[in-house]
Amino acid sequence: MNPLPSARDLILGRVRAALGDASTVPEQPLARGYLSTHAPADDPAALLDLLHRNLADYRALVHRCTEAELPSRIHELLAARGSRTVVLPAGLPPSWLSAAGDTELLPDDGSLTAARLDAVDSVVTGCALAIAETGTIVLDGGPGQGRRLLSLVPDHHLCVVRAPEQVVASVPLALPRLVPARPQTWISGPSATSDIELDRVEGVHGPRTLEVLLVTA
Repeated sequence: MNPLPSARDLILGRVRAALGDASTVPEQPLARGYLSTHAPADDPAALLDLLHRNLADYRALVHRCTEAELPSRIHELLAARGSRTVVLPAGLPPSWLSAAGDTELLPDDGSLTAARLDAVDSVVTGCALAIAETGTIVLDGGPGQGRRLLSLVPDHHLCVVRAPEQVVASVPLALPRLVPARPQTWISGPSATSDIELDRVEGVHGPRTLEVLLVTA
């Protein structure tokens, strides 16, 4: 006696019967009429202001400076935290830390373990881009960004965003500029989670403090 077909087989059989032989049907493009952004994508100053507000809304500490001021601002922010050991990813411009004084700089050559990174005070990185509408920074392991471990273990992450070239309005405008095969890390504020009573805890699976330097010409 043949066993009764399973519910799965019955459902899939009915789907196949309803579709017929779909292998010869050419794929039809799906019309997508939605807006690619709600932000003023053609207004760099307004985009930068929007990014600043949304980063701050996610409890990131946001600062602005010019390119010429960048080394001294990095030094000031690290000194304000009392950071004595700072990790530098490969490809980070040496000029960024030219005013670091007696801070111990640890270039990342891939040998720094999670335990060693947990003991450092700060990490300084660049980014691939930043998304104004969502207040999100994207790292993809490119020059000056380093391994994902660098932005997930140290308690303090200082990230430099160059405006306007690294600031985009929205996620749909960001995706075409990213390489899917690269190890992307999307950051919206410091690491945080909350329990069923909505008690917020920061620093659980990433930096407790995220500082962002928005750099203009």
